[in-house]
Amino acid sequence: MHRIVVVDLGTGNLHSVAKAFEKVAPSAHVEVTSDLLRLEKADRVVLPGQGAIGSWFKALDERQLRNPVLSVLSSKPVLGICVGMQALFNRSEEDGGCEGFGLFDGEVRRFCRSVDRKPQLKVPHMGWNNVRQSSNHPIWRGISQDARFYFVHSYYALATQSSSVAATSDYGGKFVSAIARANIFAVQFHPEKSHEQGLKLLENFVCWDGDS
Repeated sequence: MHRIVVVDLGTGNLHSVAKAFEKVAPSAHVEVTSDLLRLEKADRVVLPGQGAIGSWFKALDERQLRNPVLSVLSSKPVLGICVGMQALFNRSEEDGGCEGFGLFDGEVRRFCRSVDRKPQLKVPHMGWNNVRQSSNHPIWRGISQDARFYFVHSYYALATQSSSVAATSDYGGKFVSAIARANIFAVQFHPEKSHEQGLKLLENFVCWDGDS
């Protein structure tokens, strides 16, 4: 039986993520927690997040989870979602500039509401968008190319190493919508809100052994 821990940093509807995992893996033990011992015992870890990245890292430090999460990121299958993906990059422009984990080279920037754009780009980017897979990763198994997933974000990632990009999407220009390396897979969109294709992605993560 898999033990799946959804890390609780008080950001977003974490229980909807847990419920989605319970649906695709009814025999798994799924829990939302910030307990260090439960994190260490987990077979798979989910790093979700909504809201501001500065608050996300503040909650991480208040719970004394920065080093334990870094340890998990080097040793177990990890799925990052939304801010949980952005936190893996070197730096974000949000909250006046925030340093990330630095596990992926690149930075997170804010979408621009250009006055020259017609129609003007709406920020946040909210709703369904196509995801263009750029790697043959096990997490994409059974998910069609350009499948639509649900996004809610004002900041987007730019990766400096193309080898880490697992998918891109377009919103006023191309941005990274999924990254992967070794035991880490992370997405900008919300699979728990993305109907059948989102559930398939979560199911694939449960079956994934962390080898790309």
